[in-house]
Amino acid sequence: MLSFKDKTIAHLTGQFAQHGKVELITVRPERGAMPVEKQDVMAIAKKGLEGDHYKGLSGKRSVTLIQKEHIDAVASMLGREHIDPKLLRRNIVVSGINLHALKGKKFRLGNALLEHTGPCAPCSRMEENLGNGGYNAMRSHGGICCRVLEGGKIELGSSLEALSND
Repeated sequence: MLSFKDKTIAHLTGQFAQHGKVELITVRPERGAMPVEKQDVMAIAKKGLEGDHYKGLSGKRSVTLIQKEHIDAVASMLGREHIDPKLLRRNIVVSGINLHALKGKKFRLGNALLEHTGPCAPCSRMEENLGNGGYNAMRSHGGICCRVLEGGKIELGSSLEALSND
């Protein structure tokens, strides 16, 4: 057991209580299209998700993830019990892990290796999709952008496991 003085920020930011879990997978076959739900998807290194229109366009935004817990928070701020996650236009919904704590980290998502590249800010479509105040409700709750370092299959129920920085 480490003593209090040995618990550096680097040590603390590498600790996770549990792995995350994939709750929903979507791809958008073309720009502006509604996301299509999938049971599984192949992540392609340096490109993105198979069947997604964003594949290969931007290495830093190849895959977008959002926390189920943040979707629930946005719904609460909008006075709703539930929001259809597809309205938020993210590729993968996960639960059980703080995605923002993955900043600067690599992680396994199913059989793929991804890297956190930055926050996924809301776009003006949030006002259209969620109604008045949707954009502001999504601020700081929009999830993260990632690049695919190693391809692999991602399935519903797959684990999201943060890797150490060693």
